[in-house]
Amino acid sequence: MAKIKTNVSGTRSIEVTELHLSTIEQYQLLRDLIDSNGYIDETVLEKLRLNIRALLESEGGSDKSLLDLCLDVVYHPNMKALGLQNLLQLYIDWQKQQVTSNGVSTD
Repeated sequence: MAKIKTNVSGTRSIEVTELHLSTIEQYQLLRDLIDSNGYIDETVLEKLRLNIRALLESEGGSDKSLLDLCLDVVYHPNMKALGLQNLLQLYIDWQKQQVTSNGVSTD
């Protein structure tokens, strides 16, 4: 389990589990989320929320891990653009760790 900071002062955070990260990977939720300008702002967070909402509606809300990701992370009251940026960095680091632990070279 890891904590991501959701504000600049670091007084607010969200706990992210391995299951949350694997759910992000399973649904490829962060793929093509950020526009070409590279900035993560509230509109990017809203885009993620809409994408997840569409997934839940198409599946009838049957995937518990996706629902948990929504409740625990994406729709958490403290989640803001900085939190999403930190979640993205945590996810990238987690993916690199997964590749390394599987014995695959990243070079």
